Amino acid sequence: MTFAAAIEPEQGLVIVSCSREKLVTTDPTPALELYQGALVPHLREHVAPDHQVRIRILSAQHGLLHPEDLVGTYDHKLRSRGEAEALRARVTSRLATDLRGKALRQVLVVLEPLYVIAAECLFDYVPPLELTLLPEPTDWLGASGVLSRWGWL
Repeated sequence: MTFAAAIEPEQGLVIVSCSREKLVTTDPTPALELYQGALVPHLREHVAPDHQVRIRILSAQHGLLHPEDLVGTYDHKLRSRGEAEALRARVTSRLATDLRGKALRQVLVVLEPLYVIAAECLFDYVPPLELTLLPEPTDWLGASGVLSRWGWL
């Protein structure tokens, strides 16, 4: 069995859902620290800081967040296709900036279906980007398998 060479941080991008479980705080907190559910805690614990900068969190309230973006506690979940399509307008330009990165080769997307609608511009970049889509936002086994192949775990 042969293994692919590890990919550098700028060659990979991870896009995950936000979570209902959040740190309760009155102060704005970096997005990677705010979310306490779904995959975010696993990514915080297992992915090295130089790779964590390549994580994006898709929030129904805030759109596409970088790990260091400061956000406060809130409660908002996408509930309809219409909401997802409205969110898409806010997500597309910020996500397209990441997807146009010259070195980017691999994108891991762990989003439930309504959130995929909000990030639909992803499909405009495949190929040449290789996209792995996992539809269950808590699928750490699947996500860790991809991240291990990348050499990120």
